[in-house]
Amino acid sequence: MAKRDFYEILGVSKDSDAATIKKAYRKTAMKYHPDRNPDDKAAEEKFKEAAEAYDVLSNEDKRARYDRFGHAGVGNAAGGGFSGGFTVEDIFSQFGDLFGGGGGSPFDSIFGRTSGGRRQRPRGERGSNLRIKVKLTLEDIYEGVTKKIKVKKHNTCDTCKGSGAKDANSVQGCTTCGGAGRVRQVVNSPFGQMQSAVTCPHCSGSGQMVTANCKTCKGEGRTYGEETISIQIPAGVEEGLQDYPIRGKGNAGKKGGPAGDLYIHIEEVSHDDLKRNGPDLLHKLHVNFADAALGTTVTVPTITGQVKFEVPASTQSGKIVRLKGKGLPDVHGYGKGDQIVQINVWTPKKLTGEEKKLMEKLRESPNFSPNPNGEDKGFFGKMKDKFS
Repeated sequence: MAKRDFYEILGVSKDSDAATIKKAYRKTAMKYHPDRNPDDKAAEEKFKEAAEAYDVLSNEDKRARYDRFGHAGVGNAAGGGFSGGFTVEDIFSQFGDLFGGGGGSPFDSIFGRTSGGRRQRPRGERGSNLRIKVKLTLEDIYEGVTKKIKVKKHNTCDTCKGSGAKDANSVQGCTTCGGAGRVRQVVNSPFGQMQSAVTCPHCSGSGQMVTANCKTCKGEGRTYGEETISIQIPAGVEEGLQDYPIRGKGNAGKKGGPAGDLYIHIEEVSHDDLKRNGPDLLHKLHVNFADAALGTTVTVPTITGQVKFEVPASTQSGKIVRLKGKGLPDVHGYGKGDQIVQINVWTPKKLTGEEKKLMEKLRESPNFSPNPNGEDKGFFGKMKDKFS
């Protein structure tokens, strides 16, 4: 299913300022919050959808890329690709400051819940992000491809499921914060003493303490190992344009904390016959003097195989020909680029005695004397015309 427009999700216009977007997100999130819509999967999806929209539109860099490239510009290509999405816990962790609140989820202050409420976010330490390179051929980029990659990283402990505890009886409420996950501290400022709530240093915000550690992970809630991850890469991606995030596939957090993200960096493998220029492909075709003068039919390589190509008589070296639609797909779904063929007349590096005599005769022929006119542009002029 195609992703909805982020501005439409929040009900704002494209010229809305940051304050308007923030207000709209808060209103939408409160409307579809899981505690107001228990066991309502549709509401939960809209809750996550709004968070994803706000994540992009509240960030100047992401918003600029989204305005220019759409969902593909922020790593969420419509119809597939690197679309990780948000979990409810991710939203609680990242956007809680918009709503206030103390221990428990950041929505506690709105719905009057305490840390002992029905839904409580994991508040362990968030795992770090990872970045890996994925090599793609031009054929991969043309078709789109699913890659299975092995990533060495921290994963949630299978034995304790991330709690870090030996068993259910090895967990008790934190004595420092009383199970709230946060403690108040007094800070001296130029305006006098001020109180603020901070994450409890003893339980890392979980509100719980482990009395006996899991033997597998030694109480950390995660183990180091290798995971095979399947990545669906859309057609038309480009090296260096951006890194594509996969939500929640980075290092697992400590003691049940949310996982970081995995960022995919595209690295293009050089092609023997074609060179990429955005959605267009470039190919240099070499022909001899006779073929350039008399004209000929040759075959040229394209991304989908060999095609016949007509070299017209009297072709000048540097001539540019565009093969429509023979380039790469646009990552945003706007059709395909072209293949640009540059025809170069090949000058022999060695000549036999007979060939030299023949060339000496042709040297004196009037038709072999250069006589360029206004139509015979140089290579750079032709390239400028083609790409402007």
